[in-house]
Amino acid sequence: MSAVATVVIPGETVSRVSLSSEAVDLLRRLWDMHGPLMFHQSGGCCDGSSPMCFPAGDFMTSAADVLLGIFDISPAQDGSQRIEFWMSTEQFEYWSHTHLTVDVVKGRGSGFSVEAPEGVRFMIRSRLMETATPFA
Repeated sequence: MSAVATVVIPGETVSRVSLSSEAVDLLRRLWDMHGPLMFHQSGGCCDGSSPMCFPAGDFMTSAADVLLGIFDISPAQDGSQRIEFWMSTEQFEYWSHTHLTVDVVKGRGSGFSVEAPEGVRFMIRSRLMETATPFA
């Protein structure tokens, strides 16, 4: 089962981020191991451009970050397993026209993301959004 994040950016009506079914499955396993989770997508090169998954609260967000959406990965869709997806404002300026899908691929990243020991890493797949208004 894939998941679409709730729309949280004021004035928007279309979700900007979703999870592949493989990502949902992995996140449920990671939740069982680490508890509540969060994503942060920063800019940069190498693994800095991959979405990083942390235990909720381990990565401090600020006014320099944008909350793009909140996922509910609970099987019952009852809000008991909510995962926030954050992006740096600077990165969002570049990606404001895109819809992002978090997917999972084999291979280990070199960052601090909680999936690294599992031999997989999260990866972003993107497509243009027809309805997106550029972030200002």
